[in-house]
Amino acid sequence: MNRALTRTPAVTTPAPAASYDDLVARVLDGEFGPDPRTRHIAVAFSTRQAVRHEGRSGGYRNEVLSLRLDAAVGSCAVEPGALPDAAVEDCVGADIARLLQHPLRPVRVAALDAYLMEVLPHTPAHGARPWSLPAGSSLRKSRARARAVTGLLDTPPGTRVLVVGVVNSLLEALRTRGMSYVPCDLKGGTTEWGEAVRTDAPAELERCDAVLASGMTLGNGTFEPLRDHARRHGKPLVMFAQTGSAVLPRFLGSGVSAVCAEPYPFFWLDGGPGSIHRYRAQAPGAAR
Repeated sequence: MNRALTRTPAVTTPAPAASYDDLVARVLDGEFGPDPRTRHIAVAFSTRQAVRHEGRSGGYRNEVLSLRLDAAVGSCAVEPGALPDAAVEDCVGADIARLLQHPLRPVRVAALDAYLMEVLPHTPAHGARPWSLPAGSSLRKSRARARAVTGLLDTPPGTRVLVVGVVNSLLEALRTRGMSYVPCDLKGGTTEWGEAVRTDAPAELERCDAVLASGMTLGNGTFEPLRDHARRHGKPLVMFAQTGSAVLPRFLGSGVSAVCAEPYPFFWLDGGPGSIHRYRAQAPGAAR
């Protein structure tokens, strides 16, 4: 009996970006696809959320700006209340090139994410590998996502991980794997286990073996120092990305070692099953 062979599609992705500004310049030059001056945002919206998982002592809030470009949605998280209402209206009908030069960084990031989501969607042909999330409570889905994210850290127990953008489920998953961590977030505060959250990530880099960082670093301008440090010192840098889920894979092999990409709608919006997409940098010399 003949048996069909299942083959993994060849990965066809552009060369890694040298920096965020380099990526934007290449998009504006049309290197990735259609002229961004001809691609217009049809829908812009913001999503606001407050959550306290069952059994957890604290909660948090999220606010995300999202821009729709045909079937693609690009997103960038912002500090709750920081996004002017006029920003959403300003994006509707605007072309991508104009939004890539918008005075507000979250608008620029969401526009770049929308464009790259359209031209380089999360498919195996572009290096993505799907990871299923189960249906269930927000905590169950949060823990499942945390396992997917921390599983991209190819480091042994005892590794000291700088976590930029504190998510208690991620810290819990690192604890389960026997890794220590330094929690860091611009908001400060404490973790679920009473640990002080640092606020200056660059100051903690030298004493950590690996970095696990939120895509929110794109939106607040703190991504490049993390990427540059990881690139210069050969440290693993794993990004978990609701913000810029289509942007961050463009840095694989240029300081970023892996990405867990989670485009809109995010796991906390729906109790049903879902999926996220995992990327790893290819080994030097591997065929593309």
